[in-house]
Amino acid sequence: MSRAILSWSSGKDSAFALDVAWQAGIEVVALLTTVTERYARVSIYGVRREVLVAQADAVGLPLIEVPLPSPCPNEAYEARMKASLAPLRAQGIEEVVFGDIFLSDVRAYREERLAAIGMRAHFTIWGRETRALADDMLRAGTVAQVVTLDPVRLPREMIGAPYDASFLAALPDGVDPCGENGEFHTVVSDGPAFAHPVSLTMGGSIEQDGFIYADFGLGVDQHA
Repeated sequence: MSRAILSWSSGKDSAFALDVAWQAGIEVVALLTTVTERYARVSIYGVRREVLVAQADAVGLPLIEVPLPSPCPNEAYEARMKASLAPLRAQGIEEVVFGDIFLSDVRAYREERLAAIGMRAHFTIWGRETRALADDMLRAGTVAQVVTLDPVRLPREMIGAPYDASFLAALPDGVDPCGENGEFHTVVSDGPAFAHPVSLTMGGSIEQDGFIYADFGLGVDQHA
């Protein structure tokens, strides 16, 4: 079995993809996350770095951070990803596990870029029907909250909401239950891949670049 790292977004899909990878016997040895240098937050999701570090601790894997500028043109993104991945390939790590579900253009891009440095992409939850997948995540004990949303497609008051059956039932028509089209993103605090939960507390929220972001920090009872 090949050794792999997992592309960790800080959200529910990558967390569930990690558990599925483990169940399949894949040896995941680290998490890989892009972090915007200017804000010290997970790219796109806006999750604080302190939360990201706590998540990695909870799943028991080292964290590899890829620093990105803001704004980040695609050429800069590709150069920094290559600089982070090439040494891992030299260490015998052959695969990167992703939590993508159905966006074929994203999958093709990942496969192409990894093939260029002699690595493979592995999609452990690819092709699953997203409402059934959402239900599977919740049954497995996934705990997550909405950290980013597109106010054009979701009501603003859903920011910070628990990702649960009530949230799924309230989604407007046409919104993917897993947010795969970018309608929303989540921050995960517990689930089958976690040895212990991460305690999160929501502060305020801001609107920036057409999206609303919730500001989650670590709770006072955070695991030592």
